[in-house]
Amino acid sequence: MSGIAVFGAQWGDEGKGRFVDFLADEADVVIRYQGGNNAGHTIIVDDITYKLHLIPAGSLYDAKPCVIGNGVVIDPGALLDEIDGLAEQGTTIKNFMISDRAHMVMPYHKLMDGLSEDNAGEAKIGTTKRGIGPCYTDKAARKGLRMCDLLSDSFADKLKIILDEKNNELTKIYGVDALSYDQILRDFMGYKEKLAPLICDTSLVCYDYYKQGKKLLFEGAQGMLLDIDFGTYPFVTSSHPTSGGVSMGTGLPPQVLTEVVGVVKAYTTRVGAGPFVTELHDEMGEFIRERGHEYGATTGRPRRCGWLDLVIVNFSVRINGITSIALSRVDTLGEIDKVKVCTGYEIDGEIVNNYPASLEDIEKATPIYREFEGWSGDISHIRDYDELPEAAKTYIEFIEEQTGVPVGMIGVGPQREQCILRQKYYV
Repeated sequence: MSGIAVFGAQWGDEGKGRFVDFLADEADVVIRYQGGNNAGHTIIVDDITYKLHLIPAGSLYDAKPCVIGNGVVIDPGALLDEIDGLAEQGTTIKNFMISDRAHMVMPYHKLMDGLSEDNAGEAKIGTTKRGIGPCYTDKAARKGLRMCDLLSDSFADKLKIILDEKNNELTKIYGVDALSYDQILRDFMGYKEKLAPLICDTSLVCYDYYKQGKKLLFEGAQGMLLDIDFGTYPFVTSSHPTSGGVSMGTGLPPQVLTEVVGVVKAYTTRVGAGPFVTELHDEMGEFIRERGHEYGATTGRPRRCGWLDLVIVNFSVRINGITSIALSRVDTLGEIDKVKVCTGYEIDGEIVNNYPASLEDIEKATPIYREFEGWSGDISHIRDYDELPEAAKTYIEFIEEQTGVPVGMIGVGPQREQCILRQKYYV
């Protein structure tokens, strides 16, 4: 049995989808374990671009079992739109399962998310306004509605009780019109008709796969630095996009993992507010953004860009037990004369190598850089590590030296096949 977790080791947008898609070829089952449709994975296969938000990347392989685990929050309407969108591109979703324990994103969650963010002023956190945070809030407050509730005869009554409370909040606190109970009920009864055959106890299904010795691939969303406990709080998501989130988000035991793949972009990007020590506010930052097409797959927002920050990566290695790194966008750094890597911070005159919890400390940090020669020429056709330019290999091997973790995969382009494989993942 092999269980591989693939998650982002920075702030998300590292290119997780393309590596999940690459590994899914050998996997027996692909399982999404946290987040919602605030995440976006872009995968390019045969020059066709697929943008996935809830559906696991393995769905692009015909009839590959794909699972949305209990740790994911699901907007049923958005999920059906995504299924329809893939069908229009010629991909029919087959062998697809949804956890009956997964919580549903409701219309009031999306409305409250947008109102709260719009009223936050300078305290905005950069939410996608898709209701993810309020849905996780209700989950923790024990006021959520789950997929199993949608199948229940008592759904209408449960919805009425919760909606009355939410409408009271919407009208009295936010001063907006109440949402229509009848309309929401009609919509969700329509969702039920289409989704009911897909809803099941995925924890049991996945456990059976585990006991059968199947090759399991666990797909995370967002990134380590957006984790609600270990991220740049409060500029974080509401779940655990870490290797530790796999067990809680699927119902499988921790020993299911035999490999933890941290996806690291060859530079650093971030969407939304929050401190970013190596951010570039100059022409180089703009060059990286345009060359790397650094715009959000979900929102289209331009990403903030900066040099690779190994303080963040080492923090992620420690918290998640990363066993190998998948390094993406190495091709994007081509044609840059000098490439920098942050190896530590200076805070109040002291050298710091661990990522601080305090935002005040992070905001005071000055990056300590090592500079490397850049590399030129198109590397998108290279599939053998030894054929990379020497400068690129020096850069990659410095990352390995500083993190103590091997770089097992290297992305040299957006297409599925544009990947250099340096180790075997499924044995």
